[in-house]
Amino acid sequence: MQFDISVATTWILFISLFPIAFFWLRRAWRIAVKRDFSDVALKRGESPADPQKYAPYAAAINLLAGVVVVSVIAGVLTASYDYATWSAMAGVTIWLKLIADFILSRHAHPFNFKKKT
Repeated sequence: MQFDISVATTWILFISLFPIAFFWLRRAWRIAVKRDFSDVALKRGESPADPQKYAPYAAAINLLAGVVVVSVIAGVLTASYDYATWSAMAGVTIWLKLIADFILSRHAHPFNFKKKT
């Protein structure tokens, strides 16, 4: 049996979906149910002035991405998706989640064009 890098990367992607889904769904739970806004729209580790304002958006982003990743996991385990489909779904979901979090954090921390004295 020869080592094939594509098989290794496929397994790495699939196995990494489990902790990704766990952390995203846990984050949605903490924001929506426990009302913990410490992870909402962080920019350089700092919360925005009013994190409650952005909490529904952060919860929705995390919940949607987590549900999509769980459905990808279920689709792979039940052989509903072929490799091209599930890897595309997982990759696009990961990238869109990162981009949506970035946009939300930048929207929550607007630019301050005043001169610093």
